[in-house]
Amino acid sequence: MRTKHLPADERRAVTVEAVLELAAHQNPSDITTTAIARHMGVTQGALFRHFPSKEAILESVMDWVADRLLARIDKAAHGAPGPLEALDAMFMAHVAFFVEHPGVPRMLFGELQRAEMTAPKRMAHKMLHRYRERLVMVIEDGKASGQLSPGINTASVSTLFIGMIQGLVMQSLLAGDVQLIRKEAPGVFSLFRLAIEVRV
Repeated sequence: MRTKHLPADERRAVTVEAVLELAAHQNPSDITTTAIARHMGVTQGALFRHFPSKEAILESVMDWVADRLLARIDKAAHGAPGPLEALDAMFMAHVAFFVEHPGVPRMLFGELQRAEMTAPKRMAHKMLHRYRERLVMVIEDGKASGQLSPGINTASVSTLFIGMIQGLVMQSLLAGDVQLIRKEAPGVFSLFRLAIEVRV
């Protein structure tokens, strides 16, 4: 990856890509600014002209992840004919995003397990909160429309939805096979659907 003479915005975007590429193959906490600069083919000095610190780089990564992931699930939900189909589309869109960017879940898990409250960790929490808000809206729409069982607990359903994806991601990371999440996702969502939909 050679990034000399790029405009500032492009350089920042390429830096985010570099971090995610590195995170796909190593522990994110072990990624140094030296490794990022080397991966990009620039000096550390060039890197620090655009980011004051490693934490600022990680903030940019979290910001990129939040923008892209939430936009992806919003688009998936918007194109669905009903709330249940929207949940299905959101689930599969999320899975596809992680398959395309395997460094993302490693970055998220890495930030969320930190003991201290860093700026990137705050951003990860904020993204999860925004994600839950979207899920709550779709679930409540489903209950109101009669697609989803009116007795289900909305908060519990949203927690289960996110937890299923996290579980699939963790298993794929342990197996060293990022495609595993794509293979298992349809069956997992089918069981979830059975638990929440109204039976005719």
